[in-house]
Amino acid sequence: MMRLFPRPLIPLTALLAMASSGCAPAETRGGIPAPQTDDALAHTSGKQTAVFAGGCFWGTQSVFERVKGVIATTAGYAGGSAATATYDQVTTETTGHAESVKVVFDPSKINYGKLLQIFFSVVHDPTQLNRQGPDVGTSYRSAIFYTSDEQQKISSAYIAQLEAAHVFGKPIVTQVTPLKGFYDAESYHQDYALHNPNNSYIQVCDRPKVDALRKEYPELFQEYKGR
Repeated sequence: MMRLFPRPLIPLTALLAMASSGCAPAETRGGIPAPQTDDALAHTSGKQTAVFAGGCFWGTQSVFERVKGVIATTAGYAGGSAATATYDQVTTETTGHAESVKVVFDPSKINYGKLLQIFFSVVHDPTQLNRQGPDVGTSYRSAIFYTSDEQQKISSAYIAQLEAAHVFGKPIVTQVTPLKGFYDAESYHQDYALHNPNNSYIQVCDRPKVDALRKEYPELFQEYKGR
């Protein structure tokens, strides 16, 4: 399915009416615990890459770029081929791509498991199949594109942990799949929420995620002023 509305043109009243359909993270039973299986913090600074898909990449990027230990983020497309990695193509829901965010982080300051915890608790609702809030289609699916065997192990173990604890009221539908390619989105999508704070979509669907990050992970929150 294509997007229900062009995101920048959604009236605020319509978005408010849709907010209950899943702009916010899923309700949990007592919060989301940290992963039991995770890497220890590295002894020296470095760079590792994680790729997450959790609905509209505007909101996903707006969260991860404000996490301490994250060096850089890029909105883009993963799951399809380079030949189909344009916004107009992806929104046809025929390319296999998901709107995704590449997160480059310093493993001496934050580990992969903590990024996963933020992904499941703040970024999106992992129980919604092929949608997040007003955005519908496979390009808005919940997915973890792992870049190493270790990331696959930690991701799969964490989902199993959350399911066994019945953290969510519904099953987790997040896909765990190898990253075959990441393709940067158009420049106007980068830091979109930062540059368009008065956009009604940003106010209703994305600003609350940043507020939730600040509230739930104050020790990890950092202000972000752009590149």
